Amino acid sequence: MSTSTLPAAAARPSAAKVHRIILAASIGNALEWFDLVVYGFFAVTIAKLFFPASTESISLMLTLGTFGISYLIRPLGGFVLGSFADRAGRKASMLLSIGLMMIGTLMIAIMPGYATIGLWAPFGILLSRLLQGFSAGGEFGCSTAFLVEHAPERRGFMGSWQFASQGLATLLASGFGALLTSQLSGAQLEAWGWRIPFLFGLAIGPVGFYIRKYVDEAAEFDTQRKTQTQTHTPVRDLLATQKARVLLAVGALVISTAANYMILYMPTYAIKQLHLPAVTGFAATLATGLVLTVLTPVIGHWSDSAGRVRIMAAAALLMLATVYPTFLYMNLHASFATMLVAMIWIGALKAAYFGALPALMSEIFPTRTRATGLAVSYNIGVTVFGGFAPFIITWLIAASGNKLAPGFYLMFCAVLSLIALYAVRTKLRIR
Repeated sequence: MSTSTLPAAAARPSAAKVHRIILAASIGNALEWFDLVVYGFFAVTIAKLFFPASTESISLMLTLGTFGISYLIRPLGGFVLGSFADRAGRKASMLLSIGLMMIGTLMIAIMPGYATIGLWAPFGILLSRLLQGFSAGGEFGCSTAFLVEHAPERRGFMGSWQFASQGLATLLASGFGALLTSQLSGAQLEAWGWRIPFLFGLAIGPVGFYIRKYVDEAAEFDTQRKTQTQTHTPVRDLLATQKARVLLAVGALVISTAANYMILYMPTYAIKQLHLPAVTGFAATLATGLVLTVLTPVIGHWSDSAGRVRIMAAAALLMLATVYPTFLYMNLHASFATMLVAMIWIGALKAAYFGALPALMSEIFPTRTRATGLAVSYNIGVTVFGGFAPFIITWLIAASGNKLAPGFYLMFCAVLSLIALYAVRTKLRIR
């Protein structure tokens, strides 16, 4: 539906309403990403407490493997919660998603360690991550659809807040990491310190639930529901007629999600490969979070006039050309300063790419299957190329002995996304 067919008030909501919509849609995604980042940041500590093994490498791989396994359920969450959003409404699905997320976060925050309850400890962590994964599977689709449908003429700007909230979450999580690792001893961190960020995340949940409860559906979706033109079988419609669109959306997402989880892995990389203090990795990632939070909405706004594909292709090409030299320099001159510069550069490229990505993905799918299409494509891409990225990178480094493996992985993902962007431009005529 074009904005010209919408009432003026619906097509151009007031500034106060825009702010409320952005907060309602973004807070759940921020909470989801905050919990994911915290888990990745404290992977070394969690490995000791919940996944003891004969060597530190095996223990860490078990921890990161559990992180990755939880992503296998995300496509299921995307199908269930995405189709629920297309049938019952974006708001109902967003409320269900954040409720499930809070339960999973609570389980991690209070879970006793292996020394206390034995094998039930890693099983409990896995169960909580599966619940979070199912919830997160529907979060992106329904909240992104909710954002872009409230202001169709500003899809780039509105959709960018979906990922800007991830930058804010990275900023908060890395701030916790830097503060806790610098102020607490190793024993204090293992005993109780690592739980503090999860308890903070748990406190955000009820606020997000309350805000989401008191927002309205977008006119673009509400019109379909009132005229009874929305589909009652969004999953069947998607799989029957839009499989190519799903594939293109997944391809466009690849480099963005790979960069996301590489950033998440960097504190572990700083400790294990660069042999730098833990606080170094957290501080550098904190700066990256600041770049992502500030730059992403700017790029989203720019994409509304300049076009999505052009901006994203330029960012992907720069990633392809510079990521290997960046990792090489960081390894040859391992220090806080070089890591800070490297992470800020990667964060800027990522912001340039994913600032326009949510709007591009939303334009690939029609309104009647948009939430399902977004959820399914997002979670397939994140599961295959993101969730297992820390595990794959750790394995590549261990198997090859090459500390530059993260750079090669990102280069491979950049090529895949460039191919997808070319197809989106030529086949779907999205600029």
